[in-house]
Amino acid sequence: MRIDAHQHFWRRDRGDYDWLTPEMRPLWRDFLPDDLAPILTNHAIVGTVLVQAAPTDAETEFMLSLARDHPLIRGVVGWTNLEAVDAPIRIAALASDPLLVGLRPMLQDLADDDAILAPQVQPALAAMAHHRLALDALIRPRHLSRLVILRERHPSLRIVIDHAAKPDIASGDLKNWSRDLRAVAADGVTHCKLSGLVTEAATDWCLDDLRPVVDIVLEAFGPERVMWGSDWPVLNLASDYDSWVEASHTLLADLDQEQQADVLGDSARRFYKLEEQ
Repeated sequence: MRIDAHQHFWRRDRGDYDWLTPEMRPLWRDFLPDDLAPILTNHAIVGTVLVQAAPTDAETEFMLSLARDHPLIRGVVGWTNLEAVDAPIRIAALASDPLLVGLRPMLQDLADDDAILAPQVQPALAAMAHHRLALDALIRPRHLSRLVILRERHPSLRIVIDHAAKPDIASGDLKNWSRDLRAVAADGVTHCKLSGLVTEAATDWCLDDLRPVVDIVLEAFGPERVMWGSDWPVLNLASDYDSWVEASHTLLADLDQEQQADVLGDSARRFYKLEEQ
């Protein structure tokens, strides 16, 4: 069962996508389920995990409403303010909706690299673990060391690293990223997404640019803790869905059938507990 573990929808007139500007021409329009459905069918992908793109509760409700109307959305990773005093109450309410499978603070955009370790955030993270909600870690390589500390504080919290922590593929400087990613993976439970890589590569990227990153992720986490995602439509800044699928099949070709099944769907299904939806 193939799953796209990371994609987005948005409607610009909602007004809370502050990062989305007209300069991002390939993205400067609405992207909704009817746009993605035929692409998924073409690639025999049976469902997706819809991930937040705005740090607002309103967008989380918008995504959940889409999921109720479109079965292709198997789970939603939303947002809520983890620093809020009432965050545990809000998290409990969100967790009552079976379509809500996780939350994603936009850590890469926060001024404080230690934001996820702040004392005021810890009750919210404990509530997420209690209610079996996953944490999608939208981070840069500099944040990886914080995940080691976070795991020590919340050993039962399910964590997945989005976009392999956005290594600097364009420069080819992967040494520190590789070291810190392996340190996180050593806990034996944290997962990692193979998504968002082409937008971190040079504009003339080729498979050989991506291969070292994919190989390191697979070696560090094992295919059973790696999940494939498109990061569509952000993907369109550097490629398109068809090309990323083709590239992925080539990059995963050395895995056996069971391992490929893990990366292409089973890992996401288990991690987000999509079989319970």
